[in-house]
Amino acid sequence: MDPRPVDWPGSALLPVAPLRPVLERLASLARTHEDDVELVPGLAEAEAAGDPPPALVQIVEELGGISVRGGSGLELLTASRSDEGPYTLLGAPTTFYPLHEGADVAVVLTLDEDGRPGAVHGIGEDLALRLAAPDLGTYLERYADALEATLTALDASPAEGSARDEAARDLMDEHLFDALLGTGAAAELPLREMVAPARAEGVELPVGALASGDLRDAAVGTGLDVIDAPIDGDPLEHHLAWCAEGLVVCWVPRP
Repeated sequence: MDPRPVDWPGSALLPVAPLRPVLERLASLARTHEDDVELVPGLAEAEAAGDPPPALVQIVEELGGISVRGGSGLELLTASRSDEGPYTLLGAPTTFYPLHEGADVAVVLTLDEDGRPGAVHGIGEDLALRLAAPDLGTYLERYADALEATLTALDASPAEGSARDEAARDLMDEHLFDALLGTGAAAELPLREMVAPARAEGVELPVGALASGDLRDAAVGTGLDVIDAPIDGDPLEHHLAWCAEGLVVCWVPRP
């Protein structure tokens, strides 16, 4: 993991007011389920540390994230970044921000060249992308829905200790992460293929784009088979780039 600060572009700011209801909902669920949910402090806490994009500053002042029985996290504040594992095919660290990280899987918020947030994608072990939400607010709502369903089930469960930890992980997977990471029943769902030459009606694609996948009309959970895209050469010599607020995905040569 690279602890060096990211040289974030632009000064786009995502206002916290429209997200206040879901942030308060998450905080309320944590307060009423202290044994199962931990609130990660935001930057307003003296000991909190992180390097968020400017767009998220107002949000992470208040909330750094959520941990459910030590896992199944929502990460809004992170102090280190990686370009390995699920991030191998992504571009510069200024083009995405992790919201969840597991063993060889991740959920990322896309960022445009000015630092404005766009769609949220899950990245599975197969490196396929799956549309998690068209924007951060929708993803937070989905996470809160999954958390509430998980806590309802845990309230009815006698499990304790490691058994409760495992139950919480399985429930969060069932209600959210399986669909985003291609695990569980979602592993059998078909993936959309990328097309070459790259095209997306009404969208200016990056210079040198070789193939593209258009998710503007896609339902949440739709997967995109990026690793088998019809491009010549080693995929590691290329990277994924976002257009149309993160809903059009392109392969471009690495600089």
